[in-house]
Amino acid sequence: MKKSTMLGSGLGLGLALIAFATATTAGFAQASDPAQIIRERREGLKAMGAQMEAMAAIAQARGDTQPAIARIETLQNFFANFVERFPANTQAGETRALPAVFTDSAGFATALTNLNTQLSALRAVAASGDAAGFAPALQATGATCGACHRAYRSR
Repeated sequence: MKKSTMLGSGLGLGLALIAFATATTAGFAQASDPAQIIRERREGLKAMGAQMEAMAAIAQARGDTQPAIARIETLQNFFANFVERFPANTQAGETRALPAVFTDSAGFATALTNLNTQLSALRAVAASGDAAGFAPALQATGATCGACHRAYRSR
C-alpha cells in the first residue's frame, strides 16, 4: 500500500473516531435508558482502546508523532466528562464498572483527573515531534489507564 494511501486511510479512521466520540458525547447527554448509556459507554471505551493500540504502533515505529495528536484529542474529548457517563441508574446490566465507581466518586474523579493530566502530557510530547519520548509517555498513559481499571473495572 502506498504511503499516501495509508496516510489517507489512517486520517479517515481518525476522523471517523473523532466523529464517533463527538456523537456519543452529544447522544449521551440526551440518553436516559440505562442500557443505552451502558452500551454507549462500552462502545466508546472500545473505540478509545483502538486509539491506544494505534498509538502503540506509532510508538513502535519511532516515526512521525503528528498523527497521534488527533487520536489523543479524541481521547481527551471522550474522557473530558467521563464521570458523567456513570449515572446512578447504570450500576447494573452489561457493565464491568465496579461498585466503587458509584461509591467512591471522589477517587474516581481523581483517577479521571490523573488520566486527563497524562493525556495532556502525551499530547505535548506528540506535538513536539519527540519520537523517542513518545513511547515512554504513551506507556505512562497506559499505566494511568490501568490504575483506574484496577480500582474501578472488573475483569
